[in-house]
Amino acid sequence: MRTLFISRKLLKFVFGVDVVLADISSISTNGGDIAGYQTLYDCDRKEEDTVSSVVSNNPDEKDIDIITAYSGVSGTIRLGRVKMTDLSASWVWENTVGGNREPKRSSQVMEESSQSGSRFRENPEQSMDENYSGEGGTQYSRILPMSPVKIKRQIKRQERRKLRALELSQQDKETENNIIAAAIERSKGFETGVKGKYSIWRREYESPNSDSTLKLIRDQIIMAKAYANLAKSNNESTLYNSLIKYSRESQLAIGEASSDSELHPSALDRAKDMGHILSIAKDQLYDCLTVARKLRAMLQSTDESVYAQKKKSAFLIQLAAKTVPRPLNCLPLQLAADYFLLGYHSKGDLPKEKLEDPSLYHYAIFSDNVLAASVVVNSTMQNAKEPEKHVFHIVTDKLNFAAMRMWFLVNPPSRATVEVQNIDDFKWLNSSYCSVLRQLESARIKEYYFKANHPSSLSVGSDNLKYRNPKYLSMLNHLRFYLPEVYPKLDKILFLDDDIVVQKDLTPLWSIDLKGMVNGAVETCKESFHRFDKYLNFSNPLISNNFSPNACGWAFGMNIFDLKEWKKRNITGIYHRWQDMNEDRTLWKLGTLPPGLITFYNLTYPLNRGWHVLGLGYDPALNQTEIENAAVIHYNGNYKPWLNLAVSKYRSYWSRYVMFENPYLRLCNISEQ
Repeated sequence: MRTLFISRKLLKFVFGVDVVLADISSISTNGGDIAGYQTLYDCDRKEEDTVSSVVSNNPDEKDIDIITAYSGVSGTIRLGRVKMTDLSASWVWENTVGGNREPKRSSQVMEESSQSGSRFRENPEQSMDENYSGEGGTQYSRILPMSPVKIKRQIKRQERRKLRALELSQQDKETENNIIAAAIERSKGFETGVKGKYSIWRREYESPNSDSTLKLIRDQIIMAKAYANLAKSNNESTLYNSLIKYSRESQLAIGEASSDSELHPSALDRAKDMGHILSIAKDQLYDCLTVARKLRAMLQSTDESVYAQKKKSAFLIQLAAKTVPRPLNCLPLQLAADYFLLGYHSKGDLPKEKLEDPSLYHYAIFSDNVLAASVVVNSTMQNAKEPEKHVFHIVTDKLNFAAMRMWFLVNPPSRATVEVQNIDDFKWLNSSYCSVLRQLESARIKEYYFKANHPSSLSVGSDNLKYRNPKYLSMLNHLRFYLPEVYPKLDKILFLDDDIVVQKDLTPLWSIDLKGMVNGAVETCKESFHRFDKYLNFSNPLISNNFSPNACGWAFGMNIFDLKEWKKRNITGIYHRWQDMNEDRTLWKLGTLPPGLITFYNLTYPLNRGWHVLGLGYDPALNQTEIENAAVIHYNGNYKPWLNLAVSKYRSYWSRYVMFENPYLRLCNISEQ
């Protein structure tokens, strides 16, 4: 049986017999409509109209049955049977050259097909115009299978493919050359001489602070403790003793190391020994549930230990923060001794003209720390443009008055005026007028501060530990609420804490329009931090009905006060009223900032943040650029710059204004650390 594939233009026997079709419609001329023949199959198919024929006999025979496949008008493929005698004259049998009707091998057909394809690519027009000669030398023209437009498109498509292939090959070569060049350049930096490291090729991958071995040993110690407890409960005394022994040796090998580089050379050997004994313990004692239970118990015990250590640490930090170091205790003693021995106590007071001149720049500093106050004055003067117009009003307590006055008498700042006053000389500041002094006389306050077995004592908790420092009821702290009484002739005054450093000229602060506000300060709220709900008890209706919990907090430490507006709004009276309502400490904790927030509520003008940067006394992660560009930096917190607790990288901003060459500082061994 031979198969014939017939298209609209050309039918060809695969096995050597060609049939040329003039027009498929001519079938109906002699033999009638093909659709009239018996339909064998109907199926849907989206293809070109094609006709395939299966020839059952040799084409030389008289009668040939032809099974035809064709597509109807609806697009369905139909099969029918026709006789060779029914074909019209347009159907012509064409024999192969030499009359050979033997079927060609598939390999030969493939070869001829590929050759014809290549000829088409080289010269498609010539390929399409070839003539076929049939039996007897008769020439039959092959009908073009594609239109000229399609031929041109195919030619252009082939050209574009060639160009694209050429471009890609060039790009591949360029990329390969770049990779080779980069590899050569990188190989020049290889250090092949480093031995014994995880990565011997790339030095940048070496970590000098690697702690993998340290972590391994610590984990081994934890597991050894767990297995030791299990061994003891199972009466495995030998194993228990071995685990305890190796745990101690590993702990000694670690010491105080924080990285592998700090470990003792024998640490790795200890880790190997520990690994061996842990392997033995695991083989003898391991039970998943039992070990998990033991580790949970150890975790709970560790959490309790950490909590206890944190509470102890908080107590020790507070204790260190309010403990005066020996050199700082020495300084006021030496100054006070010389103040009386050398007759400085007999010197008269400064003339009041400058002290009460509202046209000058006045500063208020309330401190009992001579060295800290001297840094505030020195830093302000070194950055001031007109030093002669600056007046410093320093108020201290009776204990430090002689030392403070002696320091500024023998070390007067350049052309500036410094007045030192004793707070005990303010006779108007008494318990009948001042709420804080009146509260200090109450038995409840005395018990809170000075009785160790009080329910809020250190042994119970550390939440309110910092507020139990008596300095929070010191009148030097609360004197800031009495500025108009202390300086009745002044219109504006700049309040400075003694733990600040001035880095720029501050005179522009006096020209700022506070827009009717009393206090000019830098706000400290960032997102949800340092807002009123952090400082005040909003569960109390007295607070919740009068203030917003989201109101922005601000900072004491550098504040410009309009004393005229202060008097007009009776700020001191507001402070007294709220201080009296908080005698039982239910509205806020102790300190000066919460009553300050209440007293100056809606009366504070926000200054630019560049004027005052806070946090140098507790936050080691402040932005260095902000610190250096700030007009005033504030060491608020426990880590004061004159203590050993100070953050080392912030200490230099303060120490540069300390006169370490001063004989009193040398005498007391106060030197730059």
